[in-house]
Amino acid sequence: MPPLPPRSARKVALHEVRVAAAAAAAVPAVAPAVARRRDLVAVEEPLEIRLDLSGVNGPAAQSLCVTMRTPGEDFALAAGFLFAEGLVRGRDDLGRMTFCVGPDTSQQEYNRLTVELRRVPEVPPENLIRHFFATSACGVCGKAALDGLRLRRLPAPPPGSPRVSARALCGAPALLRAGQDLFARTGGLHAAALFDPAGAIVALAEDVGRHNAVDKVVGTQVLAGCTSLSDRLLVVSGRSSFEILQKALVAGIPLVAAVGAPSSLAVDLAREFGVTLVGFLRPDRFNIYAGADRIDS
Repeated sequence: MPPLPPRSARKVALHEVRVAAAAAAAVPAVAPAVARRRDLVAVEEPLEIRLDLSGVNGPAAQSLCVTMRTPGEDFALAAGFLFAEGLVRGRDDLGRMTFCVGPDTSQQEYNRLTVELRRVPEVPPENLIRHFFATSACGVCGKAALDGLRLRRLPAPPPGSPRVSARALCGAPALLRAGQDLFARTGGLHAAALFDPAGAIVALAEDVGRHNAVDKVVGTQVLAGCTSLSDRLLVVSGRSSFEILQKALVAGIPLVAAVGAPSSLAVDLAREFGVTLVGFLRPDRFNIYAGADRIDS
């Protein structure tokens, strides 16, 4: 296996308990076997994203949000998040990204990331924190969430395009799983991947947060100068939520497929904005909740 990204996993001590099944009812129960060992767990740490608008006559670095994530691909995570929230339109709006320096200037604080912007966001800087919670917080109601997306006037993906075969979709979970190196070692992360219509992986990211994994994988494309993903499919390892569908819609992704179930609001968003939504994706079957016209049997 390839080496792990730095700080993405760490070893912890544990007690492993094994309980032997009784061979017969008359046989006395065998005491559980207890052994001490060490195991890898996925790292979960906060990342504070700060915006610096001083280069465009705005305020110097101010905190925008804190997200719990697995360290690694933090620049892509920040780029994908800012893109999904409408604060940047693409790579040209992003300036330098730096981790903040702590009191000891020889050390970096890798949980605080400052992003310089080359353009003033359409949302006033003083309202950025309010903007973030108004569109992405877990407690936002379904009606308000959909209304917020309508106000952004996001274009719907072209109907019926691209065409994707059922066979290509059914092959995606195995390819996704094969690319989850950190999950293989820890069993504790979500994954998101962009596929082409033929079923080949274009980009893959892992994180403890499913929405972070999506931001990372979209962010890699933003940093590469690609902000229209109308010929890509998004496949996620867990369930599909409103937030994941929102991020796909902003990026122009026409099809979202999940190994798990969709939420009701994810179904509503997909049907209103013309996104194909697939759930319970397995090697031999799946459910289509919206946009069946893009899938060939």
